[in-house]
Amino acid sequence: MAGAGKHVVIVGGGFAGLYAARRLARAPVRLTLIDRQNHHLFQPLLYQVATAALSAPDVAAPIRRVLRRQRNATVLLGEVTSIDLERRTVELDGAERVPYDYLVLAAGTETCYFGNDGWRAHAPGLKSIDDAVDVRDRVLMAFERAERDSSPADRARDLRFVVVGAGPTGVELAGALREIAARTLASDFRNIATGAAEVFLVEAGERVLPGFPEAMSRQAKRELERLGVVVRTGERVQDIDGDGVRLESGERIEAGLVLWAAGVTTSSLVRDLDGEQTRDGRVLVRDDLSLPGRPEVFVVGDLAAVRRPNGEWVPGMAPGAIQMGRHAARMIADDLREKPRTPFRYRHRGLLATVGRSHAVAEVGGRQFSGFAAWLLWVFVHVFWLVGFRERLVVLFEWAWAWLTWQRSARVIVRPSSTRLRTARSVDS
Repeated sequence: MAGAGKHVVIVGGGFAGLYAARRLARAPVRLTLIDRQNHHLFQPLLYQVATAALSAPDVAAPIRRVLRRQRNATVLLGEVTSIDLERRTVELDGAERVPYDYLVLAAGTETCYFGNDGWRAHAPGLKSIDDAVDVRDRVLMAFERAERDSSPADRARDLRFVVVGAGPTGVELAGALREIAARTLASDFRNIATGAAEVFLVEAGERVLPGFPEAMSRQAKRELERLGVVVRTGERVQDIDGDGVRLESGERIEAGLVLWAAGVTTSSLVRDLDGEQTRDGRVLVRDDLSLPGRPEVFVVGDLAAVRRPNGEWVPGMAPGAIQMGRHAARMIADDLREKPRTPFRYRHRGLLATVGRSHAVAEVGGRQFSGFAAWLLWVFVHVFWLVGFRERLVVLFEWAWAWLTWQRSARVIVRPSSTRLRTARSVDS
């Protein structure tokens, strides 16, 4: 490996890990970044791959390309399966051991079904490119099935979608699904009126966007209902199967597709850490983001439980992860210069969520607003945070084209067999 000095191992190539690596570009360290994927994924736009607005390469950049000019960095493709804090090693793919002087754990989160793992087969989540492509295939195949249905009941079911969870991902998915049905696919089929498709957004809490201010939640709900989304708050899902969902109230919603946006859990690697954890599995860290009793181990991003001065938790969003990654890297550099460590201070950049075409809700600098202005801000912020120039250029072009034409260019089914097209029914002439 290039470089000299202390060996820093970063686990995870998401926002926190990648920005930590970049911050150490000029530090006298050897750096190894390990990820089970070869790409950095811009997760806030993953739902646009799932709804055919963007292609997978538009929201992902190869990690090797991003760090190609960083001479002290080595990238390893593999999965860290365990951490040995005493020996200061990480186990790669269950075999190879990689030693470290400093460890930055930025492994992120995984989809959580709250103990109901059997739902995974019927309600895919959205955490990776594979997930997004699978969801896109299932969405498009629901319309293909409806085109061949001879029974009105079957057709109505196949044109009904249920999104479970009304956080930013769920809200954005639900709005995009209605737009696909009402406008994008309106002239593509002959036997169905795609605009008749129903989209249900089911949330166990009392409002959509529960992490946002209440006024923004109300505005988002109004816009979703204007688009035609049926919003059901205060409704907990009791069961999910291949034909729909059953709510705790006893109501059953027959659906051609159920999508899961209701919860995440932390990486299983946290089991190897000595630190205290919150109820949702995040690790409580010291004010410099290091693991208590282990100053050489930093836990950052979605894995870290960090309180703001007002007592609230730092939200598990890209700005917080980026700031944590940079701070951990700065603490390592300060150690090497024998400078004292400083507490992490989160700088709140605001909240953004898009709700369909040309509409978003935003909170910036304590000011809340919505509509087209918020949507323009959402576009600017998301393009700005994309890693590469190519990705920024392509995404801007795709969004401009979609906005002008109502078309989504990535409407390609790549794995039709996985979506079980029903062929036993007769086809109306």
